[in-house]
Amino acid sequence: MTVAALGLAVLAFAAIDYATFPPPLPAYGQVRGAWHPSEAWLYDRNGTLIDSARVDFKARRLAWTPLAHVAPVARDTIVAAEDQRFYGHGGVDWLALLGIARDKASGERGRGGSTLSMQLAGFLAPDLAAPGRRHVWDKLRQMRAAWAIERGWSKDQILEAYLNLAGFRGEAQGIGAAALGLFGKTPDALARDDALLLAALLPEPQAGATIIARRACAMARERDCSRFEGEAVAMLGPARSLALDPGLAPHLSDRLLTKPGLRITTTLDARIQRIAIQALRRQLQGLGGARARDGAVVVLDNASGDVLAYVGGIGGASTAPSVDGANAYRQAGSTLKPFLYAEAIEKGYLTPASILDDSPVQLDTASGLYVPQNYDRGFKGPVSARSALAGSLNVPAVRTLLLVGVDAFRDRLWDSGYRGLVEDGDYYGFSLALGSAEVTLLEQANAYRSLSQAGRWSPARLTKDDPRETPRAITSPQAAWIVADMIADPNARAATFGLDSALRLPFWAAVKTGTSKAMRDNWCIGFTRRYTVAVWVGNLEGDSMRAVSGVSGAAPVWRDVMLALNDQHDSGPPPRPTGIERANVRFASNVEQPRAEYFLAGTAQPLITFAPDAARRPRITNPVSGAVYAIDPDIPPDRQRLAVTVSGSAAMHRLLLDRRDLGSATAQPQILAPPGQHRLRLVDVAGRVVDQVRFTVR
Repeated sequence: MTVAALGLAVLAFAAIDYATFPPPLPAYGQVRGAWHPSEAWLYDRNGTLIDSARVDFKARRLAWTPLAHVAPVARDTIVAAEDQRFYGHGGVDWLALLGIARDKASGERGRGGSTLSMQLAGFLAPDLAAPGRRHVWDKLRQMRAAWAIERGWSKDQILEAYLNLAGFRGEAQGIGAAALGLFGKTPDALARDDALLLAALLPEPQAGATIIARRACAMARERDCSRFEGEAVAMLGPARSLALDPGLAPHLSDRLLTKPGLRITTTLDARIQRIAIQALRRQLQGLGGARARDGAVVVLDNASGDVLAYVGGIGGASTAPSVDGANAYRQAGSTLKPFLYAEAIEKGYLTPASILDDSPVQLDTASGLYVPQNYDRGFKGPVSARSALAGSLNVPAVRTLLLVGVDAFRDRLWDSGYRGLVEDGDYYGFSLALGSAEVTLLEQANAYRSLSQAGRWSPARLTKDDPRETPRAITSPQAAWIVADMIADPNARAATFGLDSALRLPFWAAVKTGTSKAMRDNWCIGFTRRYTVAVWVGNLEGDSMRAVSGVSGAAPVWRDVMLALNDQHDSGPPPRPTGIERANVRFASNVEQPRAEYFLAGTAQPLITFAPDAARRPRITNPVSGAVYAIDPDIPPDRQRLAVTVSGSAAMHRLLLDRRDLGSATAQPQILAPPGQHRLRLVDVAGRVVDQVRFTVR
């Protein structure tokens, strides 16, 4: 060979080497380390999977599946179908290539000659297997890449990577996603027929059921393919991934699972989560979608603040199933009253035995008169603070707010974790006593939990990584304990809720219900020594519920969860703190029955009586502001008079109806008012308006 020929040969070899030089390929460890699943997973406190969410929508990938976690029959079947001499060659199957050449020479259509190593090279360097790359030079590059892989990887590593990177059907990448999506199984549970169908998918992942069944049947060497046809149709039907996904906390997973591959361990307890879901589902099914469509439940561990159950909704008849009911801001209703009474007791303004007047009241505000009403539109007259709170009476709560102050109460609620109260007290006004502010169910649960913890508040914890903050004192231990005792008293709430409502349990529990304006929200929050359970029922789109009362909406769910959680060894009340004394009290005029009552030390009174008229502000008690009266045409007009009553020290005061002087207020006159709107004013000797009401006659 001449020098020139040798030079040409060297140049040719160099050119061929350059043309077929494979791209750099990563090592096994790099491939596995760079693997990012499309899913993220949520676990309970004990490591049990409770939910998952897809976060990356480019492809469906689950966690990397080690070869040891793939059923042997699946491994063997796929190797036999794709590369039967896999364990005997060094990356290229020369016998298969010779067979292809023979088939082409005889005009027959042969199978592909790419080994698993060559296919893996195509996965790692996509340009090696791009569409149109069928030239001999491209095939040589792929072969050289396969040899490079074989030099640095073990056979098991090659097979494991292939099974994880191969596309099986649609967007399912890897045997983990394929097994779960197509069969509802994990890879280690795949059976022989499953493996045959998966192997039949690999040459053409988008093939129809008939073609796949025919291939699987041929690999199984069976004549009757009907069985495989049925299995192929079922396999290509709706995805079955939910078969192994409990789906216990979809709203929480949407909130926490924000990155692919995340594995978050929550504070939830799967058992308690199921209890809460079942109780809520049972109640909403019983109510029916025409009455209330949505609900949510939160369960807290009192000592730690761990969230043990977080149910943002159950779907069902909901028209907004994706909205998280446990984290949505809704109007609080009467559920804020315990914190108002606790503040009044703590400051010494009230005791549980103090008498509050449950009678019509009207308050001047910047936007006009504010006239609070009770739930049943009736009034009970003088009642104790205990009965007023336990019975959820509105007017006594507004009178208590007058003692405490709107700004002070708003600040107390903020300190108790109600972060939706971003305005000052004037924005909410006197309606804050009746829960006009918006709160979330999780805020509600954690605020009530502070009452169970001697008035100390700390943030609730949703995940094991959430910090444990030192609790800070919000309410005095004495006031927190007394208020808990008040809302745990079944006798005190009997006048409003009866003696045998859903709020009464066979063990000690403090509980408060609430219903927002226009029946849009129904709440029930309460606690035992160990747990706090908060329930909301309503319609997430904001329309009113129908035929749902304070104890027929959320309360049955609260009761069911509490009964399921009850620990007989820890069902008594919290220990009474120092600084509280127990004393017997009697009430003047037998307003309430004598009883033993709890007081802050030094504030006990044996007899509770009413303030004399001289100590009370004069006001009009009848007619009630906003009242509408209808004239009966069958009764003589002069027989249809309206009695006017005035309470308090009203000597030297006069009554004015519109512009007409009715005389002395102490005369308690009866008036005859024509149809139309009227204003009745109470004025003092200086002509200043002390009180006024507006009413209508039709």
